[in-house]
Amino acid sequence: MKVLKAAVAALFAAASFAASAAYPDKPIRLVIGFPAGGPLDQHARLLADRLQAVLGQPLIVDYKAGAGGTVGAQEVMKAAPDGYTLMLANTGVMVINPGLYTRLPYQTLRDFTPIARTAMQPLALLVDPKLPVNSLKEFIDYARTRPGQ
Repeated sequence: MKVLKAAVAALFAAASFAASAAYPDKPIRLVIGFPAGGPLDQHARLLADRLQAVLGQPLIVDYKAGAGGTVGAQEVMKAAPDGYTLMLANTGVMVINPGLYTRLPYQTLRDFTPIARTAMQPLALLVDPKLPVNSLKEFIDYARTRPGQ
């Protein structure tokens, strides 16, 4: 509940510069860079329900699937910075994609302002058990001695 309160407070702060009407005075779009039923779907629906109740405006979950979340991120990057287009993104979209791809249409720190962490999920690096490594350091060393494999 603390995260929800922080998210709502951030939404109000982000929109305080908007027109003289009280925020929010129209529906809010929540962009997800994955398909319905995908990695963020259930979380997005729960978050939208809670925020609708608190804000008194509909939250429209808008799925913009493609390119590992990049299509949705680009959609939000191009939207007016008025607090009415939000993005629910995961680590993949904001951290991993920029580390993997050199030609993304967005830069996480330049083009987005984080307003709330709404969930935490552990990540793991897994390898085939036949690989002779038992730690990240061993894996990196193993990979470096076999470039291109």
